[in-house]
This record gives sequence, C-alpha cells and structure tokens, in this order.
Amino acid sequence: MIIGVGIDVVPVDRFAESLRRTPTLADRLFTAAERRTRSGEPRTAESLAARFAAKEAVGKALGTPGDLLWTDAEVMVADSGQPRLQLYGTVAARAAELGVTAWHVSLSHDGGIASAVVVVES
Repeated sequence: MIIGVGIDVVPVDRFAESLRRTPTLADRLFTAAERRTRSGEPRTAESLAARFAAKEAVGKALGTPGDLLWTDAEVMVADSGQPRLQLYGTVAARAAELGVTAWHVSLSHDGGIASAVVVVES
C-alpha cells in the first residue's frame, strides 16, 4: 500500500549559488558520503541539487516536511546505479512509525532543474 508520494524540483543555479554563498551549507544538508561520487570526486551542483530535492520529497512523502534532519535521509547509489535511501534518526523513526517497508526514489537533472520523486510503501 502506498503511504505517500513526494516530489520536489530545485533550480540548479540558485542551489549552486546558495552553496557558494554559505560554505557550511553542504555539511548541514549532506553526509560526507553524499558529497562525493563512488570514485571520490566531489559531486556536481546538479547532482547535489537532485539529492536535496530527494530529501525534500522524503519529507513530503512522510507527511513531515520540515521536521526531519537533512542528514538523516542519505541518498546513495546502489550497485545497479539506482538511487536508494539510507535512513537514520528522525527519518528512520518517522518511517518506522508509519510502517514503511519500501522506498522508491528517482532523481533527474536537465535544463537547469534538478528533480526527485519518492514513493513510500507499507
């Protein structure tokens, strides 16, 4: 059964400017693992914006946008290349409260816009 669906879009240029203007912002929004690719390279602004959109979408899907810590929803990449979520703290607690058993995550960035969709199932 679907518990919730979340979607978010982020203008990449505006997000990149926020990261430049506030050097500590990336540390507050993303885990160390999220800020780097598998090969250890820093993620692009497009990639980080899509991950930020996913975190917003997680909050919307769980019905608690604004009540969750950004770094408690870690957007990772499975061996298959698909995005997946690793949950901690506030996000894990809310998911357990709702009986979440499955997450579906899709990320995209094109034309200066990053987007994400999250579907939560029980």
